[in-house]
Amino acid sequence: MAVSDSPSGASTPPQQEQTNKYGFTKPLSLAGPTDADLHRNNDLEKLLLDSGLYESNDESAARKEVLHRLDQIVKSWVKQLTRQRGYTDQMVEDANAVIFTFGSYRLGVHGPGVDIDTLCIGPSYVNREEDFFILLHNILAEMEEVSELQPVPDAHVPVMKFKFQGISIDLLYASISLLVVPEDLDISHGSVLYDVDEPTVRSLNGCRVADQILKLVPNIEHFRTTLRCLKFWAKRRGVYSNVTGFLGGVNWAILVARICQLYPNAIPSMLVSRFFRVYTQWRWPNPVMLCSIEENELGFPIWDPRRNPRDRFHTMPIITPAYPCMNSSYNVSASTLRVMMEQFRYGNKICDEIDLNKAQWSALFQPYVFFEAYKNYLQVDIVASDTDDLLAWKGWVESRLRLLTLKIERDTNGMLQCHPYPHEYIDTSKPCAHSAFFMGLQRKEGVRGQEGQQFDIRGTVDEFRQEINMYIYWKPGMEIFVSHVRRKQLPAFVFPDGYKRSRMPRHTSHPTEKTGDDATKSYSGSGPSERCIKRKSYPEMVEKKPDKRASISPQRLECVSPESCTNKSGGTAQMSIDSIEGVWLAGSTTKSDNSNCEIKSSDVLPGSGLSTEVADMQIGEPGFVDTTHDMLKSRSVEVPNENGVVNGDKAQDLALDCLESEETESTNKFSHCKAGVIDMDQRLDKACNFITRDECSDYVPKASSQNLNCEPDFRLRSVVKLKMG
Repeated sequence: MAVSDSPSGASTPPQQEQTNKYGFTKPLSLAGPTDADLHRNNDLEKLLLDSGLYESNDESAARKEVLHRLDQIVKSWVKQLTRQRGYTDQMVEDANAVIFTFGSYRLGVHGPGVDIDTLCIGPSYVNREEDFFILLHNILAEMEEVSELQPVPDAHVPVMKFKFQGISIDLLYASISLLVVPEDLDISHGSVLYDVDEPTVRSLNGCRVADQILKLVPNIEHFRTTLRCLKFWAKRRGVYSNVTGFLGGVNWAILVARICQLYPNAIPSMLVSRFFRVYTQWRWPNPVMLCSIEENELGFPIWDPRRNPRDRFHTMPIITPAYPCMNSSYNVSASTLRVMMEQFRYGNKICDEIDLNKAQWSALFQPYVFFEAYKNYLQVDIVASDTDDLLAWKGWVESRLRLLTLKIERDTNGMLQCHPYPHEYIDTSKPCAHSAFFMGLQRKEGVRGQEGQQFDIRGTVDEFRQEINMYIYWKPGMEIFVSHVRRKQLPAFVFPDGYKRSRMPRHTSHPTEKTGDDATKSYSGSGPSERCIKRKSYPEMVEKKPDKRASISPQRLECVSPESCTNKSGGTAQMSIDSIEGVWLAGSTTKSDNSNCEIKSSDVLPGSGLSTEVADMQIGEPGFVDTTHDMLKSRSVEVPNENGVVNGDKAQDLALDCLESEETESTNKFSHCKAGVIDMDQRLDKACNFITRDECSDYVPKASSQNLNCEPDFRLRSVVKLKMG
């Protein structure tokens, strides 16, 4: 079996060798840990262990046994096909297939209960469409050890999902141009890509990228601990989800690997702090790369904004290190990038306090309180007849949710910002299978809007729903409902204890976080002189503000389109409710004229319309950003002087010049940039801004453009708006 155990951590090579070997630029700092760093590192590793991020020896042995059994199954399957197709006895004996792992398991950062990403590589005469998705599928379906078998042949990377002895497996297949697959196949060699199609290249790339990442980091064990820590942090802070528009496993791995290259002698506690320091100041869309982008005579498309117009709209490029180099984070939008940058600043502030012994590591991993961060939310309810239908239907809807974010940004000219939350919520009181997702809504920070201004997104939501309903495997009972809810109307099932907690005063709740309320200004109708009131300076005003309506938990929405909904609740001064609204409770049953769904109602959710008034949506206080910016400017990259003492004043000489010369040279071939002037007061500008938006205005669109690369028609509309505006 080609599966190997995760490689052990390598000892740190000599510094000169490190400088030349890892990455394509010089390190920012060669400083090693101090006694204080070692102490903080011990505390960090203990916290990770106590948090249950490591699996037990028994679980590890069970995974190895499952991989061994899977390897035997695919070998037997290929030999059976070889015999059935009339090959010689010698060919049958030599016929072979091998199993490789990738993802978190291959990188050595998997935890208890996570799935194993696997790749089966077979000979050229064993195809994916029939042999893998039909014959092997039937073999697995007859095995008692296999459950929840779900083939997904039409995915971007075709996959077969199942559980083997209770362990989740994602199995890909790649047929390479060899009659006999050697047991010691070197998947990193470019020859495996000869004469294969693009789905096969994408299937192979997961393993090739994982192996390349491990080769490009100075110390594998330090990389693993840092990556495990930051994945845990990202999940706690709600920014770990590739499908929702945030970052997935490979994205975080590449970001962490780059920090390991820039600080080759740092230990995990130092690397975590440097991670937030660097990426807080990184100037996106400058790409993060671990090595130079390789071109090959095979001709597969690579990430190249100069040649590929779609690549110019990528918001947060994180480039894979194996050929063909691709942007692994093409799902990121302006809204999700904004959320991640806020969380990076939060992490940076906490790490500052940890370095000054003013906070413990546990403060870094405090969960993000999403349902207290905004005053307005979109609730997306997904229902189906049974759990099996819901599993497929929910996967389809979740994969398209990011398009709703992009459409709202497009139709409001970026004035209404969305924060999709990558957590699923289930209302167990519903009579059918149910799942719900939520998005936070707020006005664009720093922009004063008209008093009582409304964002009418009914047409946007209707357009999104029509696209969702084009699901080719749609079955009766599969429905999606979208409603606007205010914070006081959030349903009880989103709270851990089944009910809403009493809210802490804003001046004492999460002082280090910037939310949609506590770091903003509100507007009233009293006149220009009385409009701007700093609510954070008067927390008692928030607590004493009279309720505009009773707090009612929204039930499942009933209508299929805006036209099929009626105004049942009457108008209010705060909400326009002539749009999608309604609830499902025990009561009368009617039929919608424009749909096949039943409408059951005995009560109505006040203000469930999608024409959202934002008179009390708030605008960010410049003071918060300025304070953070001043704090960032005061930080310096640590560079040892000739006496071995860290001297922040010399950061400009080494820590900044190193990326200026080499990284720019490697990436400028993708642009028509002019040489810009670097502000030396910004400690990491050269490291984080080797290609600026202003310098590359002919190649990178402005931040207001939307990442609609999966929807060509909408992308073209955004380009037209950009050119006209």
